[in-house]
Amino acid sequence: MRMDEQTTTTRTSTAERIGDLLTSWVDRLPARLRRVLPRELVGFLMLGGFTFLIDLGILAALRAWTALPLPVAVTVAYVAAFGLNFVLNRTVNFRSHAPVGGQVLRYAVVIACDYLLTMGVTTGVSALGVDFRLSRMAAGACVAAFTYTASRWWVFREKSG
Repeated sequence: MRMDEQTTTTRTSTAERIGDLLTSWVDRLPARLRRVLPRELVGFLMLGGFTFLIDLGILAALRAWTALPLPVAVTVAYVAAFGLNFVLNRTVNFRSHAPVGGQVLRYAVVIACDYLLTMGVTTGVSALGVDFRLSRMAAGACVAAFTYTASRWWVFREKSG
């Protein structure tokens, strides 16, 4: 059991170092700018951009290599990307050590709301003749602020005293 604890500690330390590497430049910004651009927001945006590219890559691959209908392909890509996003934000960005169970449930509620908006915008805009990649990008822009707010103050919140 002790070896598992050491492994977990090492992973956490590695995740924190990665988070610092991604966002340490924010500390050099003027104080006024740091107030509106905190490290957690920068990390969230960077990880979100990365996982969004994963989402688009999976979606494009599914559309190119399978006959899945667009809503099914969007769903598969979305679930894979948000699973990765949860793990990265929990460990690298918000550095949470809280029990994962409650966070997973709260995150599931957030992504369910995001999913409905994503599906509506992606399929709706695609139905207007816009390429599915651009439609999906529009949907991603629509949910980014909500997801950060919910993640920061609800999913990964630090409990006070």
